[in-house]
Amino acid sequence: MRKKGFTLIELLVVIAIIALLMAILLPTLQRVRRQAKAVACQSNLRQWGALLATAVGENDGYFPGWGPDDRPPTDWRDFPGWTGWWCWSWGWYGPYGYRDWYNQTEAIRCCPMATKPASSDGGGSTWGGTFMAWGRLFPKYFWPSEIAWAWEKNSYGSYGSNYRPRWDGGWLRDQPGSWRWTTPYVKGANNIPLHMDSCLQEAWFWPGESIPLPAEGPPPPECDAVPTMLVRQDWRHTACINRHDGYVNSLFMDWSVRKVGLKELWTLKWSREYNTRGPWTKAGGVKPEDWPQWMRRFKDY
Repeated sequence: MRKKGFTLIELLVVIAIIALLMAILLPTLQRVRRQAKAVACQSNLRQWGALLATAVGENDGYFPGWGPDDRPPTDWRDFPGWTGWWCWSWGWYGPYGYRDWYNQTEAIRCCPMATKPASSDGGGSTWGGTFMAWGRLFPKYFWPSEIAWAWEKNSYGSYGSNYRPRWDGGWLRDQPGSWRWTTPYVKGANNIPLHMDSCLQEAWFWPGESIPLPAEGPPPPECDAVPTMLVRQDWRHTACINRHDGYVNSLFMDWSVRKVGLKELWTLKWSREYNTRGPWTKAGGVKPEDWPQWMRRFKDY
């Protein structure tokens, strides 16, 4: 009797079909995985919103560092010379005390797409990138013993804050306040970015050294920040990175969270005097071919 079995040709056909199916499915699986991380990123920002909304509620409706007397809380003055440092990123200060604030933000400091810090020991460049967290900012034991544990553990992240709504200390605090907000309860809060994907601890968005802030945003960057900001170390638009397939995620001043198109960044209300119909918007006359090559395929606004 003849034994039944697969011929070599039949095996090759089966292998070819499996390879074809994998080639079709892998991009889909990768896209689903990226989408899942984008959803997790938005969840992180919603938790940031809950923390900051609580902080504002306990500060009579003002952002931490602001109040009826326009002065920072007294307890911050316990760190002479470092007050500004404590206030330069949303995660590193708060009315709950430093330790409690760290404990609450440790798990949400990084977007799932960018969890590895640019520097593991606080040395060299600490600029992040599209898929790399910024930091670590300081070496171990840089800070006094009572607060060193917090800085050593949390001096990195992959979100940045819009510094216009908050107190920064030093030279920024002494400038005219017409372009800043002291409370989130303002008109158009749903278009004012508060905390978002960024390759630096602050989500900068302005042309250059100019006080008060200019009325329009900077020109677009010539390249993405992949893999690190070492190829595009430009602080003028640290949120303009292709982290979520043409988008970044942002928490807004009304505590809502949504994705923002990279070209849409030029339409957000970055400061009270910012022109949301500037030259890099459709309303301002920008054309698709005006954008750098890497941004032309993204949605126009």
